[in-house]
Amino acid sequence: MKPITRRAFLATSSSCAGHLALAAFATPALRRLQWTPVRGQVVAAEPFGRLEQVAEGVWALISTPLSGDRTTLSNGGLIAGRNGVLAIEGFNQPEGARWLAERSKVLTGRWPTHVVVTHYHADHANGVQGYLAGTEHPVVHSTAETRDLVIARNLPAVAERTAALHDAQLLSPTDLTTLDLGGRRVTVRPAAGHTPSDVSVEIADPSIMFCGDLVWNAMFPNYVDAMPTVLARSARALRREKGTHYVPGHGALATEADFDRYLAMLDEVEHAAREAHAKGIDAATAGAAYALPTSLGEWTLFNKVFFERAFGAWYKELGG
Repeated sequence: MKPITRRAFLATSSSCAGHLALAAFATPALRRLQWTPVRGQVVAAEPFGRLEQVAEGVWALISTPLSGDRTTLSNGGLIAGRNGVLAIEGFNQPEGARWLAERSKVLTGRWPTHVVVTHYHADHANGVQGYLAGTEHPVVHSTAETRDLVIARNLPAVAERTAALHDAQLLSPTDLTTLDLGGRRVTVRPAAGHTPSDVSVEIADPSIMFCGDLVWNAMFPNYVDAMPTVLARSARALRREKGTHYVPGHGALATEADFDRYLAMLDEVEHAAREAHAKGIDAATAGAAYALPTSLGEWTLFNKVFFERAFGAWYKELGG
């Protein structure tokens, strides 16, 4: 594992990636294993994550960054049809995207033909150029806002990443987009809440949803760009009545029970933030004193500041 230098810390410490990197040093090995239980058939694995088959032609890349390897950091995956393969997420480093593309070639006989980036955060977008190799140039799909935020905020800028995003096919920020992979239609649903522009990636049969960072499993989310009311509404809109495999932005494949626990956690944070705000307690003090109730089970907290960020996001909405 590469050591974390002061320069690297300063460059990433405000992002999900920075806190994930630091958390690897403080999380016991047993807790790391509990955090990402295997739910599907593992078809490939590396220190940074594993590829689990969710259904025929659908695989989820479950990142395991608490090992200290930050190649991917976020979850993502592959959806294959007769005529094309969709890769989901650009990941933290181009090596992560390249690894997933190579797995696609092994599993389906095809390099990805399409890539969807769910939002602009570095751990989901910074490696997107890794899908470009020789004559392989999959179509990158993102919203215009996601593209612009990656280019403006994910520094230092990388020419190859910028070029890949400049060529992106833009997703509607308001309407569903359908990608036909041949015998399998994929729906890309625009939303917001974790950032100003998020998308989920869905198939109907079997019912599978790649949620991006609108949903986290057994890991407390990063509210750095969150609009909490919008986030809760967007997350609830993803919950399906029929049995569904949910691929969260971080954490293990989620069941319906996992999803409901996440929604309950969002509600609990709202309640605590509103109560503290009404009492005139500042966000830093309230966050430092906060703990999730034990009834919600175990949640990995990458950095104590995540509670403060959550309270701060709520205070921004509440006016203080």
